[in-house]
Amino acid sequence: MAFYEQLLQATAREREQLLTLPVIRETLTGEVSLCRYHAFLEQAYHHVRHTVPLMMSCGSRLGDSHPWLMPSLRAYIDEEIGHEQWILNDLKAAGGDDVAARDGEPGYYTELMVAYAYDSIARRHPLSFFGMVLVLEGTSTALATQAAKIIQQRLALPAAAFSYLNSHGELDLDHVQYFAQLMDQIECPQEQHAIIHAAKRFYRLYGDVLNTLPQ
Repeated sequence: MAFYEQLLQATAREREQLLTLPVIRETLTGEVSLCRYHAFLEQAYHHVRHTVPLMMSCGSRLGDSHPWLMPSLRAYIDEEIGHEQWILNDLKAAGGDDVAARDGEPGYYTELMVAYAYDSIARRHPLSFFGMVLVLEGTSTALATQAAKIIQQRLALPAAAFSYLNSHGELDLDHVQYFAQLMDQIECPQEQHAIIHAAKRFYRLYGDVLNTLPQ
């Protein structure tokens, strides 16, 4: 079995636990407030702003050990640059305070998730970063576009308030396919274990981020 399929099977329980959280169920049935959407964007800003630094950290620690992976990391970096500004733009378009969000502190669980991302790259294995990719991009592919339509209709917000969700719902579909191809090139059992371990943790950590959004 290719490693990407192994990864999905090994983390299926954690994925199911995330996708069945009350906050997700409520959002998909239209039970969403403007306060919650603002809070979601604020926390998204505080972890998305670390995506490029995390990828750079991953690449620098891999060094010359995975030369085939370097072009892909560079492409990911080019693709992700500026996405945190999209979130601030969405927040402003939705009537939120983008300046306060930019200058503010992340929530407790958002900070823990980001800290774990840096720590797992440095302490366990640089490829642990791809456990985070699986969780965040896989979740956005499954939910982002659908959630954006429901939130926009429920709260009567302009389309300009959903560039982050809409772009990631469409963009990450291609990313996930490319991600699967990358994962299938990882054959070392220790590296595979590091990615699976990290993905399990990130499912739990991201779930905690969503669980603490306001009612």
